[in-house]
Amino acid sequence: MNLLAFFFELFPLAGFFAAYHLYGIFSAAIVGVSLSIIIIGISWYRDNSIAPFPLFSLITSILLTGMAVLLGDAVFIKMQPTFFNGLFGILLLGGLLIDKPMMRSFFSKQFQLSDRTWYQLSFRWGCFLFILAIGNEIVWRNNSEAFWVGYRTFVAAPAVLVFMLSQLPLTLKGRM
Repeated sequence: MNLLAFFFELFPLAGFFAAYHLYGIFSAAIVGVSLSIIIIGISWYRDNSIAPFPLFSLITSILLTGMAVLLGDAVFIKMQPTFFNGLFGILLLGGLLIDKPMMRSFFSKQFQLSDRTWYQLSFRWGCFLFILAIGNEIVWRNNSEAFWVGYRTFVAAPAVLVFMLSQLPLTLKGRM
């Protein structure tokens, strides 16, 4: 929901894309994780804290990239967006089942929103993340690795930006 942060977080994806075309999928994953660590470090230096969402993303990336490299199996790299989006979608929608809008837990420092808005955003983002997870599974299982890298870079990432922008009216309306 923070456009500057979104573009800042595109650096690991851009690094992943470039490294893939120069050195292959394993190097691309390592470059992506390394750039994410640098961005988290800059965030820590600047704010003296790390937001839970990027930290969760980084830990997921480190674990799955590590498994891919250690086992020599790129499937862990390809499943990373599915795992991340699916798990985060479960967290958001599961929180609603226990009457806890998890978006508030992740983004309350950035936004002061009404309870209703937090619930709506948690539901919308949860559903959207499941769609991304399903899309990732369909693409990587039915297409070439190069096609999947292009999808991740030029379809999935822009879709997140478009979805984020589509939630701005709700977010602005729900400010307290």
